Amino acid sequence: MSDFDIIPSIWLINGKCVRLKRGDFSTEEVISTNPLGIAQAFEDHGIKWLHLVDLDGARRGEPKNYHVLEAIAGYTDLIVDFTGGISTDGDVIKCFEFGAKTITAASVAATYPERFSQWLVSHGREKIILAADTNPQDMKIKTRGWLKKTEIDVMDHIEYFYERGLKYLKVSDVTRDGVMEGPNFDLYKKIVEKFPKIHLAASGGVRNIDDFKRLKDIGVTAVVFGRAYYEGLISLKDLDRFIAENV
Repeated sequence: MSDFDIIPSIWLINGKCVRLKRGDFSTEEVISTNPLGIAQAFEDHGIKWLHLVDLDGARRGEPKNYHVLEAIAGYTDLIVDFTGGISTDGDVIKCFEFGAKTITAASVAATYPERFSQWLVSHGREKIILAADTNPQDMKIKTRGWLKKTEIDVMDHIEYFYERGLKYLKVSDVTRDGVMEGPNFDLYKKIVEKFPKIHLAASGGVRNIDDFKRLKDIGVTAVVFGRAYYEGLISLKDLDRFIAENV
């Protein structure tokens, strides 16, 4: 990764690109039946990374949209980070076989921390990303596409894997996802201060390029965005300009 990466996300249900509010599946709205076309448009505008979210996989506990991963990895040069229901060693291997460069896992790290720690060792810390998703009201980890609550404190959770070599972390404030009320800057600031060596990607609530700049200023190393782009608040031209100014 570079000093600061802007990473668009494509959320998949049944092979289609959708958007949700606060991870609520009842708010599902199909925005495209052509995820590959969306990915190619990002690539044409200088984007290097793509966060591909298999929502069917997140709900069912095993990835389902491998065919979309394979198409995007095969027909673009994007570095695809794949997530959604990755829970076994076999799932991880399959994701890499279908073209993912990195995988992001959340539920398995909360349920089987030793297994996730082992992935960091066996696949290398450059390829395995921890997603730690939380509601700041209780600071507890949420799993299974945020459908399930745990009693695990988010800071303790990060620290456990940090001590075991974790390098890349993605954190979402689930109350802000898909509602564009701005990122939870305070939460990210705390994480950056406590874990200065971690590469932190902020996800949820991004409204505009100014949010990118502010996240970069507090020491976040990447931003994952989706809805703001799909609703036209961030344009491809905005991305062009930000990339030109920050490369």
